[in-house]
Amino acid sequence: MLNSSFNDQSQLECGGAGGGSLLLHDSRSSADGISSSKFLKAELELNAHLRGLTFSEPVRHIYNPLEYAWDTHRCYVERYCRAGQSVLFLGMNPGPFGMAQTGVPFGEVRSVVDWLKITGEVGRPDNEHPRRPIVGLRCTQREVSGARFWGLFKKLCVEPDRFFKHCFVHNLCPLVFMNHGGKNLTPPELPAAERDALLANCDSALCEVVKELRFSMVIGVGRVAEQRARKALSAAGLSVRVEGIMHPSPRNPQANKGWEEAAKTKLEELGVLSLLCNTSEEHGLLH
Repeated sequence: MLNSSFNDQSQLECGGAGGGSLLLHDSRSSADGISSSKFLKAELELNAHLRGLTFSEPVRHIYNPLEYAWDTHRCYVERYCRAGQSVLFLGMNPGPFGMAQTGVPFGEVRSVVDWLKITGEVGRPDNEHPRRPIVGLRCTQREVSGARFWGLFKKLCVEPDRFFKHCFVHNLCPLVFMNHGGKNLTPPELPAAERDALLANCDSALCEVVKELRFSMVIGVGRVAEQRARKALSAAGLSVRVEGIMHPSPRNPQANKGWEEAAKTKLEELGVLSLLCNTSEEHGLLH
């Protein structure tokens, strides 16, 4: 069974391991604060449900960065989850050298620290695998998927505010699964009944977030995330456009042949690229 390292209510009020509270940044509107608070509340509720699940072989180790890296994750959400965002990029679950270390989706450390300017304390998960230690923002292992993902938007937008004016990034499932040797396991690799129980909870949380924050488009990063989002949102009766882009993982041969150009082509086709590149006024393409 998943172990908890924080109390839901105290986290929401006190802001996690780094202290503080869910206070608005000076440059943000009250509407932005409401959006980020709704998002964090949905994640805390998902955490509470996931703690009741159990997992069997081949799963030996489970990390939840929304617990031990809540401080940095909260910094990311409070800073960048904003009112009026129309596009939600959706990954599947954290990678061992990305969000598992930083608490930020596709969270390659240099992108998180240097571009997104995320700060905070990162703790340690229970039952840590000796081959997969959590060192937080001091991690030196490069996470290729995250470097490609955030690297593209840094090139297109130059500054994070340009990207987050229209878009936000989230993972469907917050958990990292590993086998006895420390190999990363994705949710589709779990035993069927356990996978279904996990994803049912994650689907519900996704639908809540999309409904409350009024995203009009969900872009799955990778085929699995796209298909899962389409199924969940359709079943919930939410009229949301669901699309997808290729996953930037180095395990994907097509991504290694030119992920950035493929992603840009797809984003242009979806009407998203112009929102990120143009410095002129937007024309409401997604609403």
